[in-house]
Amino acid sequence: MFRPEIKVIDCTVRDGGLMNKWQFTDAFVRKVYTALSEANVDYMEIGYLSSESAFSRDEVGPWKFCAEADIKRIIGDDEKKIKLSAMADISRIDHEDIPMMSDSSLDMIRVACYAHQVDKAIDLAHHCMEKGYETTINVMAVSTVGLRELDEALGDLAKSNVPVIYLVDSFGSFYSEDIELLAKKYFEYLPGKTIGIHCHNNQQLAFANTISAIISGINYLDGSLYGIGRGAGNCPLELLVSFLKNPKFKVRPLIEAIETEILPWTEKINWGYYIPYMVTGTLNQHPRTAMTHMESDQKNNVVQFFDQITNAH
Repeated sequence: MFRPEIKVIDCTVRDGGLMNKWQFTDAFVRKVYTALSEANVDYMEIGYLSSESAFSRDEVGPWKFCAEADIKRIIGDDEKKIKLSAMADISRIDHEDIPMMSDSSLDMIRVACYAHQVDKAIDLAHHCMEKGYETTINVMAVSTVGLRELDEALGDLAKSNVPVIYLVDSFGSFYSEDIELLAKKYFEYLPGKTIGIHCHNNQQLAFANTISAIISGINYLDGSLYGIGRGAGNCPLELLVSFLKNPKFKVRPLIEAIETEILPWTEKINWGYYIPYMVTGTLNQHPRTAMTHMESDQKNNVVQFFDQITNAH
């Protein structure tokens, strides 16, 4: 599907880092950056933008902070061929810790929030816009939000100056019908704004649901190399780029980066479709219990996990 308005955002380092506390080597991040640039992907989300006081660098890697010195160490002084993005959680970044865009290599800041936090997200996003950044607001876990609360949140977002609003399937619980219904609601409540989609793969539907989003008119599309991301992971970027049929995109650099940098991580961390992630997805639950199970020495005891979770549910 070719549509020039579509923008593709890679979340490999940011979302993948949730599985290893952003402990990627510079070589890993540089290879992803180079591959995405060669593939002509529109944005690379290089990590989170967090206040240094919120986390310890002894526990998390540099991509939890996206300090300018760390970014420059990766991209060098050559002209960027891809825009860089970082995600800001509203409770983990202070306004004064966000640099002016003129002093930063970042082009876009995506503000993540829950529906009840939309007012704070709008305030932070407007602050980022005043500093020169492109912005989005990503409303997480909408599968758990009641219709009235969602309507109120979308109503507030409609009054904001934020140009891009994301529909996020945080728990991987949606089917294509849900995406179509919610896309229609977002467009109805948010006239003139661009809608984005971020899907998780608990039920092996992240790619299919992203396709449904595209058909529904959504133009900002998230993916990651080999689907790397929290828990069940994300829509695989290489699948998404292949589907879009836009001649500007090149798939081979992505495949090469997967071979050299992503596949070795499959030996160390478990993301993607696994039964525990399927269980939390079908129950519309946060994957934290499944992640804990997958990190234990009982990870293959999936019946035990199923019984525990379904009985508790």
